[in-house]
Amino acid sequence: MARTQLAPLPADTLPNGIRSRFVDNVNGLRMHILEAGYDADRPRPCMLLLHGFPELAYSWRKVMIPLADAGYHVIAPDQRGYGRTADGPVDYDDDLAPFHILNLITDLVWLVAALGYKSVHSVIGHDYGSNVAASCALARPDIFKSAVMMSAPFAPPFVRPEEALTSSPILPPSQDPIHRQLAQLPRPRKHYHLYYASREANEDMMKSPQGLHAFLRAYYHQKSADWAGNNPHALQSWTAEELAKLPTYYVMDLHSGMAETCAAEMPSSAEIAACQWLTDDELKIYAGEYQRSGFQGGLQWYRTRMDGSLRAGLSLFGRRTIDVPSLFISGSQDWGAYQVPRGLELMKNTACSRMEECYFIDGAGHWVQQEKPEQVVSRILRRQSVS
Repeated sequence: MARTQLAPLPADTLPNGIRSRFVDNVNGLRMHILEAGYDADRPRPCMLLLHGFPELAYSWRKVMIPLADAGYHVIAPDQRGYGRTADGPVDYDDDLAPFHILNLITDLVWLVAALGYKSVHSVIGHDYGSNVAASCALARPDIFKSAVMMSAPFAPPFVRPEEALTSSPILPPSQDPIHRQLAQLPRPRKHYHLYYASREANEDMMKSPQGLHAFLRAYYHQKSADWAGNNPHALQSWTAEELAKLPTYYVMDLHSGMAETCAAEMPSSAEIAACQWLTDDELKIYAGEYQRSGFQGGLQWYRTRMDGSLRAGLSLFGRRTIDVPSLFISGSQDWGAYQVPRGLELMKNTACSRMEECYFIDGAGHWVQQEKPEQVVSRILRRQSVS
């Protein structure tokens, strides 16, 4: 299939001071980035912002200008398989190897070099981007000088499979009985990672009966602080009974897809009109990009979790710690910090040797950098200084 040569995002869709452009020859990609604070006459230290699922570089639009005003060159890429870096739909049967964690790290090493930097001041990741940011700092601390993980704690890498089985859950169905146990509950359930790794997930979301725009509205709403059901707390164990306490966007009803799951929590017209952190015009950017690219590029990342290749790649760094200064930020109404029992403790006490703070922002759910951008910027800058 012929690929389309995409244009940058229109300037009138972006805040003043943010530009959209492409960087060629990034580990085989023509990578789309948003940037702010570029100064050809006086190069600035770089901050690299990595989105999660189902998001885009655009997800960082509310924090980029304040970080640039603090003296940084701020770069937010559409990562592999996403947005305008994906110049056409990804198919479920495409080669999964390009989405393995070591290649995602390589993408960012090449991007940094293509931008003319030998290192970046900080790599900041949200959701699945948190895992990638942490992995970058683990693998190449000479390049990624500090790390901020947001909404998703980073699990320490282990050498042997038996260590992972006891200490770091979310494993392939062949290795983890939790998937069978969830399906056998009185209210049968399934883990969303298992669903995202399935062949039907992309089509289910792309062809949601309510339409793509409405599906994304409901999905973003349900994981935000706007949804009254988000009152997270620590889970006691990796058991079906404990995991069933998670909202259905994490532990789904067995025979429901994500579109059906979120449709039950569609916000009212009044709630949509009152949502200032994600206006309908902003949501149109997400819907338009995913309408063109589909979700499969991002879903390939989840497939590497469920086929074991994510864990296998990070096992090369087994028992190594992240030794650069690190920070964790999450919304107080975000279940993401608690979806893996002991995940926060493992990150603080095992994965990171210089974890400076785990900071929770009231009034924010999962989309913390969009829901409460001022507090996110303040906490990042409190721990950073331009050198």
